[in-house]
Amino acid sequence: MLSKFQPQLLSVLRILSGFILSLHGWQKVFGMFGGLPANLPANTHTMLMAAGWLETIGGLLLILGAFTSPVAFIVSGEMASAYFIGHFPRSGNILPITNGGDPAVLLAFIFLYLCAAGGGAWSADKIMGRDKR
Repeated sequence: MLSKFQPQLLSVLRILSGFILSLHGWQKVFGMFGGLPANLPANTHTMLMAAGWLETIGGLLLILGAFTSPVAFIVSGEMASAYFIGHFPRSGNILPITNGGDPAVLLAFIFLYLCAAGGGAWSADKIMGRDKR
């Protein structure tokens, strides 16, 4: 029934997941939504700021649908790293429900899907002729 809208719904998924990703970047980079804790070790702060810039810039590019496949691949890996570096050690249990890693796991797989599927009907890639799907 909705299959005829698949290209548009793919774009909606890309835009919303890119926006959610960018919110996490804004939190880390610009201190919005509570920001980062003030007492982080320097190496952790540096790692989170790097992740924040990936999320901010990657999220913006995904919202626009620009360079969707390579950007989605990079942020998918970042989300997988966030899960195994930041969430998994919290409980030592691989189940995301036990360590708060649900959003990281879901975003990692959404971005992996976007890497394969492209940006959908409403994307800069489609407009510029970079996405022939």
